[in-house]
Amino acid sequence: MSTVEFEQPDGTVTAVDATDGESVMRSALTHLVPGIVADCGGELSCATCHVIVGDAWIGVVGPPTGFENDMLDATSEEREPGSRLSCQITVGPDIDGVRVRIPASQW
Repeated sequence: MSTVEFEQPDGTVTAVDATDGESVMRSALTHLVPGIVADCGGELSCATCHVIVGDAWIGVVGPPTGFENDMLDATSEEREPGSRLSCQITVGPDIDGVRVRIPASQW
């Protein structure tokens, strides 16, 4: 188990116990975290699981690649340097304690 922290637009932070190997998106859905809509269920086709990875974690989580990079141009809120689709971030010990911010437009 690892911890993922979800920061809402109002500054509220929800920390959840996430199963290693699952996506950050799946962890959010399991724990009913507001703002992670995930219309496509993690199929990389909707961009409704957009999160912004905190500066301290960008290097660990890594940049978006391939189609995810393209999908980030279709998010409901302007893309930021730490923008990622949470369906494409895998939970594991290397990101234990990661904090991601949920865009206001998804809240």
